[in-house]
Amino acid sequence: MGIPVKGLIALELRWLSLKKRVQHHYLANMKISTRFLLMFFVALGIIFMCVYQPAHLFGMEFEVRVINGFSNNSSLPLVIWCISQQDGDMGGRALQEGDDFGWRLKTNIWGNSHYLCTMKWDAKRRSFDAFKVPRDSQRCAPLNKCSWLVKEDGFYFSSDEVNWKKDFSWY
Repeated sequence: MGIPVKGLIALELRWLSLKKRVQHHYLANMKISTRFLLMFFVALGIIFMCVYQPAHLFGMEFEVRVINGFSNNSSLPLVIWCISQQDGDMGGRALQEGDDFGWRLKTNIWGNSHYLCTMKWDAKRRSFDAFKVPRDSQRCAPLNKCSWLVKEDGFYFSSDEVNWKKDFSWY
């Protein structure tokens, strides 16, 4: 006694149909899983950037201020000249005793905002980073204020203009 050929063909067709549905379901679930994993890792990356590098992601605003803190230089001003990639040449200023030069900036998404200033007083000359994201995005917090007080013995930094700490000397 043999199995009817029509029955075998019908059974084979059902098997192929079932196999095709299982494969389709499996592939659809695999696509969903891949999409989910991709979205998960993108979200994780955004969270990481927000927590550890917020200034890089959203473009935080900072105020930078350089103050002439000399005690007696009324006859010879402190000359400052600043440049940046974002703003280009910001020009020079002659600061008398107590004068200041300041600007507001917004960090870029790449985290490479950089402002370089050159100071000159009498025979002394010194270039310094007035603002650089990797160094200043955290230390200028919570007020997002970076202040420099230039004195006869060096350059002092403060994020609140109350507590000053000497960062470096003229030479």
